[in-house]
Amino acid sequence: MKVTYNWLKKFVDIRISPQSLAAGLTMAGLEVVALEKAGEDFVLEIEITSNRPDWLNVLGVAREVSAIYGLKLKSPVFRAAQSKAAAAYPVKISVADKKDCPFYSARVISGLKVGASPQWLQKSLAALGCRSINNVVDITNYCLFELGQPLHAFDLDKLHQGEIKVRRSRAGEKLITLDGQNRVLDPGVLVIADSDRPVAIAGIMGGAETEVTLDTRNILLESAVFNPVLLRRTKQRLGLQSESAYRFERGVDLGGASAASVAAQEMILKLAGGKPAGVKKAGTAKTASQKINLETAYLNKLLGTAISVTQVRQILNRLELPTKAKSKNVLTVSIPSFRQDLKQPVDLVEEVARIYGYERIAQTLPPVKPVIASRNQQEVIGQIKNILNGLGLNEAITYSLVDRSLLKQSEISPDTGIVAIANPLSSEQEVLRPALWPSLVGAVAYNLNQQQEQVSLFEVASVFSGLDHSVAEEPLLGIALCGVKSFFTKNGLTRDEFTLLHLKGILETLLSRLGIEGFDLIAREDQRVNIIINQKPAGFLLELTPRILQAFEIKNRRVVLAQLNLERLLEAMNLGTRFREIPKYPSIIRDISFVMQEDFSVSEMLAAIRSGGRPLLSRVEIVDYYQGKQIPSGFRGLTVSCIYRQLNRTLTEEEVTPVHNGICSLLTEKFRIKLR
Repeated sequence: MKVTYNWLKKFVDIRISPQSLAAGLTMAGLEVVALEKAGEDFVLEIEITSNRPDWLNVLGVAREVSAIYGLKLKSPVFRAAQSKAAAAYPVKISVADKKDCPFYSARVISGLKVGASPQWLQKSLAALGCRSINNVVDITNYCLFELGQPLHAFDLDKLHQGEIKVRRSRAGEKLITLDGQNRVLDPGVLVIADSDRPVAIAGIMGGAETEVTLDTRNILLESAVFNPVLLRRTKQRLGLQSESAYRFERGVDLGGASAASVAAQEMILKLAGGKPAGVKKAGTAKTASQKINLETAYLNKLLGTAISVTQVRQILNRLELPTKAKSKNVLTVSIPSFRQDLKQPVDLVEEVARIYGYERIAQTLPPVKPVIASRNQQEVIGQIKNILNGLGLNEAITYSLVDRSLLKQSEISPDTGIVAIANPLSSEQEVLRPALWPSLVGAVAYNLNQQQEQVSLFEVASVFSGLDHSVAEEPLLGIALCGVKSFFTKNGLTRDEFTLLHLKGILETLLSRLGIEGFDLIAREDQRVNIIINQKPAGFLLELTPRILQAFEIKNRRVVLAQLNLERLLEAMNLGTRFREIPKYPSIIRDISFVMQEDFSVSEMLAAIRSGGRPLLSRVEIVDYYQGKQIPSGFRGLTVSCIYRQLNRTLTEEEVTPVHNGICSLLTEKFRIKLR
């Protein structure tokens, strides 16, 4: 969105420099991303958020300038010229569905002369990147930029039977738009039609057959409000963009549609001559009155300020948000039609904070209060993210819509109930993803292409599948690791490549911190490792095959990933805090180093040690793993550390030795280990 410094001065008596104005607007939330000199003027390019369509015009920005600097806003007042010539130019208007078009105004101007616009008008439009067409079209564009209401002028004599119909397009209908393209309209596109054919795509672009030319003498000036969702879909289906569509899809001010039409008529009569010949309307431009109660104590608690009721009223009134005192500390705020984004008290708090000045709000640390463990899903997901962040992983956010070829590259069967999008925006967004990990692998590939040596990502998102004409949604947690992790040890720099063991360690830490104890990992023949939680399948670990890596253009790298069912985690977790007394007595540690066949389960071996070491064995853990020249093929070398302890006394060697020897015998007999 571009505005000029001098154009703003039409509504506000600005006395500060353009540079200071740009800084002030940015601090109030209207980020000025560029400031350029244009002759004797300056052009400010402002980044407008999607929820503030009221800023998409000069008057809206001037309103903010007025509020920020406490200046008077010179609001325009329009009065329509009256005429008795309407009978000579009868116009019929019909709207098929008021949801598609809540309001339509057709203003007729006769006997005008179309020609070149005056230099001041051409320069004003050129500064905003809009080329001059003729005086009538330029005036509609000028009013759009100044007031935010898109307008369109039809050559009235080219409209069959002087009729306007706002309806959906029918099968086979065509329209040559102003850009010269002959467009075949899909059924359901909202169009402006005369008695026989479409003459414009509603809110987006007019038709060439009814455009205003140098030969035009009578015009029908359209000012309307269209359904923003419908218009956005139409724009995407046709691949069309325009300044009008940009505003309509964000929502225009219903209360300002008539005023913009009157303003354009005044300019046309002044610059192109002619006479007003009546106006016809369909629908209503009136909006329901909305009021919000704002408690100043709530505002100050939220902002950490001590802003008085008087200050709050002054700020809101400067933003053209009229206030009345409901009680000593509560204000009733009337919401005008151009502020569609204001729905609840917190929205008004933001408005006060913006104008009061974020820089005036003291920087303080929030109080840290003890929080009772919660099973609220969003809070738990936040805890899961914090745990993974603490383990060195970065959160990724990928699209739910993916390319079919991505699934094919991932060797995901099309029989898994893939949900296709009826009208995809592009080939890259044609289906809802049935699995989470392909998107993460794509993110890994992107990071590797950016010369990242180590990539460790996770994502919490949903996947989708089609079941009996319905769509099932499943929340998942995905993790992907790739690359080499470097760190210093006593022997110098160590480089360690990510493998399934690293992923297993991350998973075990996550489950442990969530209080999940009943989990197991079971290897399958297809290189997957199933994750079992409380005897229920909950996901898998996987190292990608070279064929899949090649499809993602990942070369000479290993990628390991995990995918977990989030609902399984929520069912099994136990976030209750558990405390244990710090041991008063020392432990006795005995290590067992041995060689074991790879066919035997390590988890079963650890479970056997725990069972055989009761009640003296406090903890058992693997402290070393080795495969190499000294270990025969099909075997692995392990070192297990057994920690023996009693909480009420000191153990003796005589007590521990027979228990430890029994564990060694158990391992030798049941798992056929060879002690080293």
